[in-house]
Amino acid sequence: MRGFAVPAATLIGLAAVASAEAPTFTPTSIKASFLEQFTDDWSSRWSPSEATKKTPVGGETFSYVGEWSVEEPSEIIIKGDKGLVAKTKATHHAISAPFASSINPKGKPLVIQYEVKFQKGGNCGGGYMKLLEDGALDTKEFTDTTPWVIMFGPDMTCPGTKVHFIFRHQNPITGEFEEKHLTTPPKPTIGEDTKLYTLIVNPDNTYQVLVDDVEASSGSLLEDFTPSVNPDKEIDDPEDSKPVDWVDDEKIVDSEATKPADWDEDQPFQVLDEEAVKPEDWLEDEPSDIADPEAIKPEEWDNEEDGEWVAPTVKNPKCEEASGCGPWKRPMKANPLFKGKWTAPLIENPLYKGIWAPRKIANPGYFEDHNPATLRPIGAIGFEIWSMTEDILFDNIYIGHSAADAKALATETFHAKKAIEEEKKEELNKAAAAKAKEASGEETLLDMFDKLKENPVEYIREQILNFIEEVQVDGPVEAFKAKPQVGGAILAAFLTLLGSLAAIMGLVGSTAAPVSKSTKKTDAVTADAADTTKEPVATQPAATPAADSTVRQRR
Repeated sequence: MRGFAVPAATLIGLAAVASAEAPTFTPTSIKASFLEQFTDDWSSRWSPSEATKKTPVGGETFSYVGEWSVEEPSEIIIKGDKGLVAKTKATHHAISAPFASSINPKGKPLVIQYEVKFQKGGNCGGGYMKLLEDGALDTKEFTDTTPWVIMFGPDMTCPGTKVHFIFRHQNPITGEFEEKHLTTPPKPTIGEDTKLYTLIVNPDNTYQVLVDDVEASSGSLLEDFTPSVNPDKEIDDPEDSKPVDWVDDEKIVDSEATKPADWDEDQPFQVLDEEAVKPEDWLEDEPSDIADPEAIKPEEWDNEEDGEWVAPTVKNPKCEEASGCGPWKRPMKANPLFKGKWTAPLIENPLYKGIWAPRKIANPGYFEDHNPATLRPIGAIGFEIWSMTEDILFDNIYIGHSAADAKALATETFHAKKAIEEEKKEELNKAAAAKAKEASGEETLLDMFDKLKENPVEYIREQILNFIEEVQVDGPVEAFKAKPQVGGAILAAFLTLLGSLAAIMGLVGSTAAPVSKSTKKTDAVTADAADTTKEPVATQPAATPAADSTVRQRR
């Protein structure tokens, strides 16, 4: 198994991004009915639920044991900027905060805005909030059944995502509450970056849903929700029933029709193609499958216990080059005489009366609410979610009446984060693209010279680290194949270093050896003679003529 190694280019990209100084969090001066930035006194407002409940089906008991924490995000964007984090996956989470005073939406815009950051990416689960009815909250017993007014925010439905906008509406006649769901909710892409969700409900019954401060949906509370706010004026009469003699079959079988005399039900669907001709390159003597020539009998195979070993078969490669192999057979073709089993045709039913429907009567439960935007007073906020994703972060919650103030808060917080996140993402993408380009061999000499010119030391270091990484992961041979220039340069530098060391060692060693001088036209002086005399040694005179010689020459 290969070891895991982070590419050097990616590390360098991360280092470059990290080197940028992050701004420091400063609490906003914007005011609202409820504004939460999870400053150090957050625990005086928020309380995790301690409720235990049973599910409607099966009676399963579970508790809201998901851990909550207020902390900085795992990737710090703004120093000191903390958020509320649902820490545990595959667990029920519930936490709530009561308002200092209730919010009455009557006659005013209701603006809800907050940030959600799925730090570990999206998976099944929710990131939505609930605005709870005034007086309905018991913080320790907060559950999914606690009465709420609006439910708003992202939900991952596996697969897909959507932004919930649901409000509970009370029937003025029966007093019962019914959930009204936005029929076509926005479906944004949810990644690991910070997302901003904004809902504006206006007194004229219009609404806006914004994602990342951009409108994603808008319309009317009276027209865009299911079931509709106002019921139908008429309903089906529950006591009406279809008459016994009512005929609602539009077509009937023609009882007078007869099968044509030339209708042959025995004709097959397909017949042999008598006009087909065997292809010239058809190999009748070649089998379509042959024994695998590369198969080897396993060493542990025992003929007595396992039976005679037979090599597995593979497709005959000769057949792939020809039209086919083996005995040739005529192909089948559609039978022009085939008609299938005869059945009588259908004709118009003379007794047909149409599709029956019960008669309409006045709806005894009919009412007309002209102003559903007048929602019930709101007394608290809560997050009650179940998710397969941990570390979901919530921050910068605004609940009030001013869309302008909410937008100003988004400018101070969300847009500042988004700019930094996009810059970091761009740097990482550049590093990844450079790594991919280099790995694919697409990096040109011009690219290399540009990098070398820009920062020669860092570029050389990066190339060496990448090569060492390749050696560690794939071995030296594959590393040299992938990066021959770098490997060759390292090898050349190594050989040059060895040559330099060898030259230095040779120069040092030569000081201990005697320097021999040429003895041409002279007699050599021995080492012993050089050591035992201090006087210069005279060279032997040149040879005298033959007459002076004491040696007689033979005549």
